[in-house]
Amino acid sequence: MEVEKYLEAIDHANTYKKFGKVLRVVGLMIESRGPEANIGEVCYIHSALMSKKPILAEVVGFHNEKIVLMPYSAVTELGPGCLVESTGKPLTIKIGRGLIGKVVDSIGKPLDETKLPKGLSNFTTEQMPPNPLSRPRITEAIQVGVKAIDTLLTVGKGQRVGIFAGSGVGKSTLLGMIARNSDADINVIALIGERGREVREFIEKDLGEEGLKKSIVIVATSDQPALMRIKGAYTATAISEYFRDLGYHVNLMMDSVTRVAMAQREVGLATGEPPTTKGYTPSVFAVLPKLLERTGTSADGTITAFYTVLVDGDDMNEPIADTVRGILDGHFVLDRKLAEQGQFPAINILKSISRVMTQIADKDHLETAQQIRSLLAIYEENSELIQIGAYKRGTNQEIDRAIAFHPKIQKFLKQDILEHLSINDSIKNMKAILSGGIS
Repeated sequence: MEVEKYLEAIDHANTYKKFGKVLRVVGLMIESRGPEANIGEVCYIHSALMSKKPILAEVVGFHNEKIVLMPYSAVTELGPGCLVESTGKPLTIKIGRGLIGKVVDSIGKPLDETKLPKGLSNFTTEQMPPNPLSRPRITEAIQVGVKAIDTLLTVGKGQRVGIFAGSGVGKSTLLGMIARNSDADINVIALIGERGREVREFIEKDLGEEGLKKSIVIVATSDQPALMRIKGAYTATAISEYFRDLGYHVNLMMDSVTRVAMAQREVGLATGEPPTTKGYTPSVFAVLPKLLERTGTSADGTITAFYTVLVDGDDMNEPIADTVRGILDGHFVLDRKLAEQGQFPAINILKSISRVMTQIADKDHLETAQQIRSLLAIYEENSELIQIGAYKRGTNQEIDRAIAFHPKIQKFLKQDILEHLSINDSIKNMKAILSGGIS
């Protein structure tokens, strides 16, 4: 009986390999007639020059019974009639503990062109977000190692935070500090749409040797096709999910989610979607929640995610910034004005919020943080009067107190790039400001 089953399977097996043919290439898009393939499947496009490696491409749509493909690499040596072969599978990458300390591209290949270590598992990059009822609540704080965040914007294990800033205000430096100082088990860092020059600079200067030892870096530079930049975000999230399922506490850092949205806009426009808000296509606003909701807590481990959001002209209400802020569990705003005054990290405490801080910090910590915020707010409200000398001491007791404490608070919020403090030491130092222990 067993043999008959196998013979029947052989009889029904399709022994022919079917190919399609390239019809035309328009911008980012390759159109082919055949082969049979579904959305999301990977295909090989064989160049007319047989010595060339086949080009990897993904099915992104259909048009008049033709298949629309987008390549993972630059399209060269391609012409009408080139053969298209379907793999019948979506993109899978190799993941495992052997990747720790490595720098890889969006499809999981090491950038230093070495071979991948043995013992890695195949993992699909596109996964569904966990069931909401399978997510435990966030009840425990994670040490970030940045005083301003640990004390006034405390982050919980499994929280998702946006770091909002214009260009050149210190996003990459802040991510490097978090990667080195955090008490997470492993860092997964995605550099999406970065300048090629900045990649090595970030790895060697901001992350450093110690940070790289417990990190996996995924790189998709700005010169790469849009699909590679999108896949960089999906690959980084898939690697984080793999380690979360093993019970690890993972830090996922993505710089930046804005460039992922821009790449998705390129794909959407190429496949015929209409441009909507500021030229972004509807698929951008559908993809962002699916991607960002994949991180967070699960029954086995946690992914604490930090997504940088590049805001054009420091406009905090532009479409991507507004959408991402609505999805995440908190946002840190880096202020250009503070950076110009020499305060690093340039986090504007009053414009930033951690939505889970009240659930994970004790009563004493919360009260102290609220007093510090109140002093900062009173000083900010009256800063113009104070700076031009129009305010006379003794007029208002609260303003007098805010003026007295302001230099101490500013000194506390500043932190050197290599300075490292535990969360408990940071909280003690914050409490010492109000008790007069810090001058």
